[in-house]
Amino acid sequence: MQFKKVTHVLFDLDGLLLDSEILYTEAFTNVCAKYGKTFTWEIKASLLGFQGHECAEKIIKTLDLPITKEEFMKQSFQYYEVLFPKVQLMPGAQKLVEHLHGKGVPIALATSSSKDSVDMKMQNHQEFLSLFQHLTMGSTDPEVTKGKPDPAIFLVCASRFPDKPKPEECLVFEDAVNGIKAANAANMQVVAVPDPRIEAEQLQTATLVLKSLEDFKPELFGLPAYDN
Repeated sequence: MQFKKVTHVLFDLDGLLLDSEILYTEAFTNVCAKYGKTFTWEIKASLLGFQGHECAEKIIKTLDLPITKEEFMKQSFQYYEVLFPKVQLMPGAQKLVEHLHGKGVPIALATSSSKDSVDMKMQNHQEFLSLFQHLTMGSTDPEVTKGKPDPAIFLVCASRFPDKPKPEECLVFEDAVNGIKAANAANMQVVAVPDPRIEAEQLQTATLVLKSLEDFKPELFGLPAYDN
């Protein structure tokens, strides 16, 4: 497989750099249980990469919950406040981000989360967050009109680098099928580090699929290799 050289790197946040998907699952499971409903992996899998309000809409519709989107989000938020500050980085995240930053590779975050949500999750990871040149937060960014699988978030995020790289000069890291589709639509190469429960055929359009960020070799994409 021949990979194209890139100059800029865009990272998704939830489930890729942060082990936060388990916390979303816990929050949604708790809210649904109040109404005697079960939040399943099938529902979860269909939401990966969605913005907050899109998740709420889909869960309410799928499980026929007797509450509004706003009420669902408000109840979920009460769980987030307790759970999010405890979130841990994924294996290999710190090493990769510090390496790229240290070698002068421009990196940015492109997350579907809102600013409030990112602030809660990153309060104990401020130093890590400071390594990114900028953050594009889909749910609260006026320029990001649609959630993934729409390419808007990656195109907006790339356009905010001072040297305005072309989409094909950007490499995206993602964990979700909707994120892979969004990167494909943006004409960017994409490295997928998916939840192991996601079926292989859903990952076919990813440029490269890895089990962990620890397995990534930057030199494959013309980026500086790790120092031995």
